[in-house]
Amino acid sequence: MPGIDECLLETMRLPGARGAALVDWTSGLALGVVGEFPGGDAEAAAAEAAELARPAMELKVFAPEDGSGTPAADGGAADGGAGGAGGLPVEDLIVTTRDGYHVLRFLPTGFDSTVFLHVWLGRAEGNLALARIRLGEMAGRLVLG
Repeated sequence: MPGIDECLLETMRLPGARGAALVDWTSGLALGVVGEFPGGDAEAAAAEAAELARPAMELKVFAPEDGSGTPAADGGAADGGAGGAGGLPVEDLIVTTRDGYHVLRFLPTGFDSTVFLHVWLGRAEGNLALARIRLGEMAGRLVLG
């Protein structure tokens, strides 16, 4: 089971990967970073990505219709049940820009599920479908703690 560093290095092997970070979406703190990010400041990129991630996880509009995966604003946490990534209401967010893709993959954890993997892919070389598949696999294997 890989830790943070191994997971980030594996993420950088994705086609077109420019940068990867493990981010706490409640604080905006980068728990680990590898590669580069727009603007050259990985810490600022982590904080800005957290600003985007936070409402996605807290808004009821993104909660699964079957009631599984309670949004964090209601005090819910990953329950390991149905409904996406271990009970999280949102699996991932994808932001496209003229030159790249930003994929934010939310990770279920044993504590309070407030972390996500942020991967920046170059648009010309990146494979968005492959990235989503691989990030989902990594999310299941990552050991935090």
